[in-house]
Amino acid sequence: MQPVVTVGLDGSPESLAAACWAADESEKRRVTLRLLHAWPLLAPEPAHASAEVDQNYWAKRLVHTARAELQARHPGLTIVGSLVADDAQDALLQAASESEMIVLGSRGLEPVGSYFLGDVSMPVVARAERPVVLVRAETPLVGAHPAPAGRVVVALKLGGSSDDLLDFAFHTAAARGVPLLAVHGRSVPLHARVPWGVDHAATEEMTRDAQRELSKALRPWREKYSQVDVADSIRLASPAKAVVQAAEGATLLVVGRRAHRHGVAPHLGPVAHAAIHHGRCPVAVVPHD
Repeated sequence: MQPVVTVGLDGSPESLAAACWAADESEKRRVTLRLLHAWPLLAPEPAHASAEVDQNYWAKRLVHTARAELQARHPGLTIVGSLVADDAQDALLQAASESEMIVLGSRGLEPVGSYFLGDVSMPVVARAERPVVLVRAETPLVGAHPAPAGRVVVALKLGGSSDDLLDFAFHTAAARGVPLLAVHGRSVPLHARVPWGVDHAATEEMTRDAQRELSKALRPWREKYSQVDVADSIRLASPAKAVVQAAEGATLLVVGRRAHRHGVAPHLGPVAHAAIHHGRCPVAVVPHD
C-alpha cells in the first residue's frame, strides 16, 4: 500500500488548519496526502447532474477547494480527495489503519487555551491503530508562510517499550530537519521531602538513575538517526507538568498511549490528557505496546 497521510475535513477552520499541517508533513515525508470527508448521507454519484440537483455538491466542493488551495502551496505534492458514505468516526478509524498517521483539527477554548475534543475526535485518538495528530486552528502554518521550525519534543515513560513512540518522534524530527528533545518527568516521592524542601541527595540519586535509563532508551535511536540533534531532560515534576512545560515553542509534541486491547476499554493516560488539553503546539498521540 502506498504511504499516505490522511486528514479529516469538515469545513471548519480547525480542519483546514489540520489540512495545512498535514500537507507540510506529507511533503517533508514525501508521501501522498489524502483529504477525507465523511458524510453518512452521501448519495450515489449520478451519471449527469447539475450543481442544483447534485446532493453531493457541497461535499465535493469542500474537498475540491481544500485540494486546490493546498496544491497551490505544495505544487509537487500528490493530493487525493476522498468522499466516504460513512459515519465520521468509523471512516477516520478505518483511514487511520491505512495511513502513516491521521491528522485532525481541535477547537481551542478561550481564554483557558485548551482543546475541545468532540464526540468524534476523542474515540479516534483513543482507538486508532496509527498516530493521531491534533492541530489547532491558530497553528501558524495556516498562513501564507510556515512558522519558524521548533524542535520535536517526545515524552518518555521509562521502564517499558517505547520503540513506536521514538520511531515516530525521530522520523518526524529527521524529516523536518529539526532537533529533538526527549523529556522524562518524575515526581519527587514523599521520602525525599523534608520540612525545608527536598532531600537533595535523594533527588540527585533519582536523577542519575533516570538519566541512565533515558540514555539507554535513546542510544539505538541516536545511532539510527545520527543526523538528528538530540537532547534529553530529566525534570523533577509530575510527568504531565514536565511535558507541557517542555513543549513551549515546539513544532510538535509526541506522547504515547497504550495500544487498545480487545476487551479493555480504550483510554488515555494523564500525560496524553495534559498534552491534548494544555499543549499549545500540534500534539501527536502514538499507540504503543
